[in-house]
Amino acid sequence: MSKFISVVKFIVKEGEESNFTESMKKFINPEGVISRKVIKTGDRSYCSVVEWVDEGSLANARQQMIAYLDTIRDILEEISPELGVTDPVSGPVVIDEQGLVTSPGGTISGKIKT
Repeated sequence: MSKFISVVKFIVKEGEESNFTESMKKFINPEGVISRKVIKTGDRSYCSVVEWVDEGSLANARQQMIAYLDTIRDILEEISPELGVTDPVSGPVVIDEQGLVTSPGGTISGKIKT
């Protein structure tokens, strides 16, 4: 089985960014998470990027993640009536490239793992 990635986009309501980031810091990773990053992609736009050991781990954690989302739903803007307050995508890892920074400000070098 291959590793799996899930990416979820959020738009935070005006004035709620610090509440959002503090809540994200307190989130406890479900079993099967290899790494989790939350990135700021715009003025009030964020994405959560989670690497899982496999698709089953993501499926098993879905209820825990929905329960967490319910605790922050009121500080998120609706993205669309069809999506609600999140825009999630996920899929298997097809390229896994690791790199090393050779020096501060330097380039990243690495090789592709299959």
